Amino acid sequence: MLCQLSINNFAIVRFLELDFKAGMTSITGETGAGKSIAIDALGLCLGNRADANTVRAGASKTEVSARFALADVPLAKRWLEDNDLELDNECILRRTISTDGRSRAYINANPVPLAQLKSLGQLLVGIHGQHAHHAMLKSEHQLTLLDNYANHKLLLDAVSNGYQRCKIVEKELKQLKMSQQQRLARKQLLQYQVEELNEFSIEENEFEQIEAEHKKLANGTELVESCQNQLFLLQENDQGSIEYLLNNAISQAQVLEGYDPKLTNITAMLNDAFIQVQESTNELTHYLDGLELDPEHLAYLEQRLSKVMQLSRKHQVQPNKLYTHHQALLSELNELGSNEDKLEEVQLQLLQCREHYLQHAKKLNQSRSRYAKELDKKVTQSIHELNMPKGKFTIDIQFNAESVSSNGCDHIEFLVSTNPGQELQALAKVASGGELSRIGLGIQVITAKKVSTPTLIFDEVDVGISGPTAAVVGRMLRILGNSTQVFCVTHLPQVAGNGHQHMFVNKHTKAGNTETSMVPLDKPSRIEELARLLGGDMITNNTLANAKELLQ
Repeated sequence: MLCQLSINNFAIVRFLELDFKAGMTSITGETGAGKSIAIDALGLCLGNRADANTVRAGASKTEVSARFALADVPLAKRWLEDNDLELDNECILRRTISTDGRSRAYINANPVPLAQLKSLGQLLVGIHGQHAHHAMLKSEHQLTLLDNYANHKLLLDAVSNGYQRCKIVEKELKQLKMSQQQRLARKQLLQYQVEELNEFSIEENEFEQIEAEHKKLANGTELVESCQNQLFLLQENDQGSIEYLLNNAISQAQVLEGYDPKLTNITAMLNDAFIQVQESTNELTHYLDGLELDPEHLAYLEQRLSKVMQLSRKHQVQPNKLYTHHQALLSELNELGSNEDKLEEVQLQLLQCREHYLQHAKKLNQSRSRYAKELDKKVTQSIHELNMPKGKFTIDIQFNAESVSSNGCDHIEFLVSTNPGQELQALAKVASGGELSRIGLGIQVITAKKVSTPTLIFDEVDVGISGPTAAVVGRMLRILGNSTQVFCVTHLPQVAGNGHQHMFVNKHTKAGNTETSMVPLDKPSRIEELARLLGGDMITNNTLANAKELLQ
């Protein structure tokens, strides 16, 4: 329930702080006084769009805050808990707009995005504007009204989720089909390339091995000659091999060691060198004995190496990357094969999604049909009370499995007959302006009873209604106010008189500045205001008497 609304520097309001009560609050005022200004200001707290024009002339910013009691609003309390914004059993929404158009939103003193303010606001306040009757002529709005009355949110969510899932799978299938031709062309190319590489069948690290072995065999003659020259220098040179010379040096060092023990290390190092030379000789001899210069194997390696270079150029990769490239092409070819299976899988998945969606859509249709019959009776009874005693109202629901949307497969149309013998026809074709107002108001009041929103605002929804019908509308809103907080901006005394409380909006100019104020009326002031609504500026004893009757 809305408990308090504070308005600073909004349009022609300098400052207002309003306390509200439960029940029905009537709001009246002179033409042009700005009867809807408090509702417009509250709309800012509920996340409505705003611009710099809302800032009062001469002020730097507009600030509006609204305080709600949440003891009987479990949905709003849960929303606050889920968003870590809870504050006992109340909630304060605040909005500021500066002259440069910048807007800031707060929930319980925490800065929040405007979308969060709007999301919470929908759980706290429902606004029925004076143009709602015309919106009711649209099929999509009629559907929303029926769904609000049925309050089958779980079914709506299930249908919406199923629809979104179908859309996702449809998109995936479309992408798979669109790329099918490219995949086929790519697959043919890959098959040719992979067959060629399979035939060559290069092994991992084979290029490096071929390159090393080819280098050795291609330089076989130089290797043999060089090894033989090394052995000749190390051991086989009769005129002075390295072994011979080292052996003589060791003998001389041993003689010198006898003269001076400090030369012992020299002998040891020469002995080590002699051993290293002998081991080198043995290694070279062993290598030379095992060296095979096979011309046929060399030709095979040259052929293999040439093929590697050819394929590398063809595939535009480095020779040492050819094996990796081959494996990558194999993997891509296998994946393309699995994509064909994926296409069949997604097609089946889409059929299952659509079947699942239709199951929920049919359940939603059944729920709508059930509640439509209930609403038919209540709206028909309501328009009888609103001075259309022979009127009849019904909701036509057509289910079309081919016409899918996030709201299901139903086409909704409000049908009405306002006179005896008249066939049921679409609301837009039959109802006059006044009749449309009465039918629309009846529907709004009836559906509002089923909505869990704790505060409802009716902003001049009684346009086009007068006389006894206005009195019925007033009683309807008062009865609604017994269970829900109701605000009704009206120009009709029959409606205003049914309020549990009454607020008056006044506009005045002082020192060249225009201001709007809004004050609660006590009983005597209320009688005067109702008399003004009844008789205009000339308030007589008769109008005062009539005003007292309205309050009784």
